[in-house]
Amino acid sequence: MEWVFEEMKKLCIFCGARPNFIKVAPIIRVINRLSEENSSHKVSYSLVYAGSENDPTLEDQLFDNLSIRRPDVYLGVECENLNELTGQVMSKFEKYLQENPSDVVIVVDDLASTMAAAIVTKKQAITLAHIAAGTRSFDITMPKEINRLVIDGLSDILFTAGFSNNSIANKEGAELSKVYMVGNILIDNIRYDRERIEGMSLSDIDELAGLPLKEGNYLVFTLNRKALLADQDNLERMLHVLSETAGDTPIIAPLRDSAVQVIMALSLKKNIKLHNLHIVKPLGYLEFAYLTAHAKGIITDSGNVAEEATFNGVPCITLNSYTEHIETAKVGSNVLVGEDPELLRSSLSDMVAGTWKKCGVPERWDGRSAERVVQILLERH
Repeated sequence: MEWVFEEMKKLCIFCGARPNFIKVAPIIRVINRLSEENSSHKVSYSLVYAGSENDPTLEDQLFDNLSIRRPDVYLGVECENLNELTGQVMSKFEKYLQENPSDVVIVVDDLASTMAAAIVTKKQAITLAHIAAGTRSFDITMPKEINRLVIDGLSDILFTAGFSNNSIANKEGAELSKVYMVGNILIDNIRYDRERIEGMSLSDIDELAGLPLKEGNYLVFTLNRKALLADQDNLERMLHVLSETAGDTPIIAPLRDSAVQVIMALSLKKNIKLHNLHIVKPLGYLEFAYLTAHAKGIITDSGNVAEEATFNGVPCITLNSYTEHIETAKVGSNVLVGEDPELLRSSLSDMVAGTWKKCGVPERWDGRSAERVVQILLERH
């Protein structure tokens, strides 16, 4: 690939939460590689995090696994109220940009903090690039939908993952010259990880010690969405269906404390028999990648997990009626069941029986998205 440079570019990469780091890591690795290869044309970048330095979700191992450094700057914003958070991030990020001139600010996804950073960037007349642009639920009551509309509307460069995202960005009036279909950047990580998890086995993962697991003969269950955890009556029905339909197939559930507390309280209160559900502590990034890549199937409410499953060809059920990347369901291994216990039962029966649909990998999910992003940023500016 030919790289075109004029002068030193200063990029600011903004992250609002843990999943953002995973998405920007491939871009950082490309920049680092260019700096090593082209010593006369370095690209400098600064990694800025909205939260605090002691955030428990940002363990050192995450950055080691992704082969990137920890954030250079922590804005230190921590609050539950999203409007308050938006205001604080705007105020602190504005101060940062005034003190640290940048040519381009890169933002990812659709958090409130991402929207705050986008607004401030454009008020400072700095070029704004949005990764994972053009994703829509078409439900304006979803808070993230408003964030997406604002971020895409302000962005100078829209990097999209697939055709559906492209057509949305174009329909909303983005000039064609601004929209680039670079593919799904998460796939760059999976490609990168493949070599690094090759020598691993389930017995290397301490959290799974003592569980009777064989590769390809267990299910993985993850649960994070607040809406799912809040509707406890329906969650009880979903858990009952999950455990009953899985039968003798063990279900490994790496869950954070908030989900564990809800599930434990439900099982005690309602006396649900979850004989095959094994709750384990959240796994490291590479360990989780290995666990999901070798599962019989995955039940999740995470879009990122579903995207990885599509690339790995592992059957996946998403507990949501919406996905940012419809290609995972149209082309890939993903099936959307919403929050419907009976739809879950039907799909899970197919998963356990090994009669899943035929699936493939969407176009441009080739693990070279970050190279395209960096090249476009350097050629355009």
